[in-house]
Amino acid sequence: MSGFREFPTAKIGSDPGLPGRWAAACGSAVGSPARRPCRTSEATLAMAAPEESAVGRETVAHAFGPLGPLADLVVERLLVGDRVAASKFGSGKAIDDPAREEQELAAVRTRAFALGLDPERTAGFFQDQITASKLVQRGLFDRWAANPEQAPTTSPDLAEIRAELDVLTTSLLNELVATDAMRRVEVLRAEISADVADHLDELHRDALKTALQSIR
Repeated sequence: MSGFREFPTAKIGSDPGLPGRWAAACGSAVGSPARRPCRTSEATLAMAAPEESAVGRETVAHAFGPLGPLADLVVERLLVGDRVAASKFGSGKAIDDPAREEQELAAVRTRAFALGLDPERTAGFFQDQITASKLVQRGLFDRWAANPEQAPTTSPDLAEIRAELDVLTTSLLNELVATDAMRRVEVLRAEISADVADHLDELHRDALKTALQSIR
């Protein structure tokens, strides 16, 4: 993950229309082609201000280095939480879903063992991803309740979003295997470039800290 790309950008998480643009960029909206990998730079492009807005162009970097792909996937999963929030907000579903979380973590333990990873450490990492996503969801629920005009006007299909999350789980597991000998949280934090972090709003930056806390 190296090099830089130029495109219009906006503070991620600050625009009520972001969930839909994320879906469109990653090919995951209803009726769109099958989902393709969507890295941090694409997410930032998807969440840029609308075309009619006057937005300056600035440089945005991927996370880079040997842990760059893992860092990108962590950020990507975190941003999918925006659409999870939009779906649950529109449908009235609760943010917490303990039964599904336990199913996810049980499956992760089984897959981690088969891949030669420590099952409990791996489950701890994925628990942090779930917790971070719920931090984003709660923050967005509070924001939308306080500012109804910013609330999403459509409810994305949660089943489709969960299918994306399943794909991300596989990708994250593969990166955990690939980086098993080199992972250190300090290294991973350092490899999430300042430009990437600067394009997350405070809610998403706080959630990112949670998502990274058990990397070791």
